[in-house]
Amino acid sequence: MSATTLGLGLAGLGTVGSGVVLTLQRNAQLITDRTSGLVRFEVARVLVRDAAKQRAVAVDEGKLTTDWRELVDDPAVHIVVELIGGTDSAFDIVAAALKAGKPVVTGNKALLAERGTELFALSREHRTPIHFEAAVAGGIPIIKTVQESFVGNRIHSMSGIINGTSNYILERMTTGGLDFTTALAEAQQLGYAEADPALDVNGWDAAHKAILLATLAYGFAIDPAKVHVAGIEQVRPIDIEFATRLGYVVKLLAVVREHPDGAVECRVQPSFIAKTHILASVNGVFNAVAVHGDSAGESLFYGRGAGQDPTASSVVADLVEAARSLQGQAGHRGFLPYREEGRLLPVEETRTAYYVRFDVTDRPGVIAEIATVLADAGIGISGTHSPVNPESPDEDFVDMVFQLHSCSFGLLQETLAAIERLDCVNSSPVVFRIEQL
Repeated sequence: MSATTLGLGLAGLGTVGSGVVLTLQRNAQLITDRTSGLVRFEVARVLVRDAAKQRAVAVDEGKLTTDWRELVDDPAVHIVVELIGGTDSAFDIVAAALKAGKPVVTGNKALLAERGTELFALSREHRTPIHFEAAVAGGIPIIKTVQESFVGNRIHSMSGIINGTSNYILERMTTGGLDFTTALAEAQQLGYAEADPALDVNGWDAAHKAILLATLAYGFAIDPAKVHVAGIEQVRPIDIEFATRLGYVVKLLAVVREHPDGAVECRVQPSFIAKTHILASVNGVFNAVAVHGDSAGESLFYGRGAGQDPTASSVVADLVEAARSLQGQAGHRGFLPYREEGRLLPVEETRTAYYVRFDVTDRPGVIAEIATVLADAGIGISGTHSPVNPESPDEDFVDMVFQLHSCSFGLLQETLAAIERLDCVNSSPVVFRIEQL
């Protein structure tokens, strides 16, 4: 039987889009062979912002368009690949493709996290799949794993490092002794961080991915506005140094966890992780996700979380799945929520131990004042530390660090608000969770 040629409508020819074209060119015969000789892909139409721009890959000028409607409506396009990012035009493209019965492959985590409910409803209505392996953790097949390999598991938790930019910055702060600003500038110079790195360093890139994983695992739509997200902008060398002394490393950690009552915890924040935990050894721009299922137990998925080739690898894998769905072969139709509703655990109800850094006026009784407020709230103290700046041993303002026993985040916030009103405290305290994974 001869291979069926399927036309691709490629929306976006940037880094990932170019990687998809190069991968298809390089491995065309391999893909056909591994699909039992039934599938061959051809780029039929490409959406670009500027048709005259020089590009990293050669594409027939006659296939270029600046109008997304021409791409979706082209009868030669059987599968639409959305790689332009954002949530406006991307939504229009994906929605139109689903309505036209054309499977969609996307790497757009923001789109699915923020507007996925609408798109998944269209997917169900028109019985047309959305595939999005590339939206989470680059080349790591975590989406397919949760959708398929863990289909018979109740997933107790997923914890991960799923933003390579922040992970690189924190590693350089740890191993190179750099401050945040210098480490970020280095990441930008090496191409690991965008010119505008906001979504990476403020935690929202990781949060969008965590929302998708939580939705897959627990089956109901999660409102991003209810997810607690904190970034790494306030991490200072003193925090890195203190973590090291205590046997921890600082990582931007995504935590997704089901509680005994069925409530789902979903949050992203810089956290202290024990050096002995396997996630502590995930460095550079690599990602890792630890999944705990009731039947499978603990599994770890590790690999490059971004970049042209890893992300293109996931896109091409989804293309093969989309091709199989068009040919009526067995396979899932992308993700569809299977529960009408669920309960997202308010962050105020989540519990961990904490590291808290205060900027205080150095005078007698400061520790006692802070400790009294904590004791009145019933929050235990496991340690205190007040490092001296060797360059200015007599300075009037110092950083005071408290390690606190496990308590609810809501109680901690109320108590810290009271402490912040003390005359000796000069600014809002900085909080890191101490995770028990």
